[in-house]
Amino acid sequence: MKKYKWIIILLNLVLLLVYFNYSVAEKETLLKEGQPILLKLAPVDPRSLMQGDYMNLRYDISNNINAEQIPKRGYCVVTLDPKGIAQFVRFQKDPTPLKTGEHLIKYTSPNSWNINIGAESFFFQEGHAEKYSNAKYGGIKTDKDGNSLLIGLYDEQLKQIK
Repeated sequence: MKKYKWIIILLNLVLLLVYFNYSVAEKETLLKEGQPILLKLAPVDPRSLMQGDYMNLRYDISNNINAEQIPKRGYCVVTLDPKGIAQFVRFQKDPTPLKTGEHLIKYTSPNSWNINIGAESFFFQEGHAEKYSNAKYGGIKTDKDGNSLLIGLYDEQLKQIK
């Protein structure tokens, strides 16, 4: 019995490592090949005593949306203006239909007053809150399936804040 216990533990460890590496490779591919999109930010409080400095992100396109009238999970469809800034088109449950020039971003709606689009927090080094307080856009990269990854915050001139 001891022999089987160690085989099962080792097999689980191998499966966990394979899954972890696959997940990392997927995110790296998204960073390299994803479509860059800028989402206008809505203001929120940038402090957390337990976690250090961070900015809780809320996107302007999720404002004034009645979350009770859309599915709990789905896709936010956007188009991009010439500067790469997302313009809201619609929410939909499935990835199709999708017209030329439209892009998908997966969303969740955990309650009737909140819609989470993309990343919800941006962590930065303690003491650097002033630098990020002027952020106007959250930059994400998306793939064709609507998966998104936050790549940084951008100022009014569309320059990444570093």
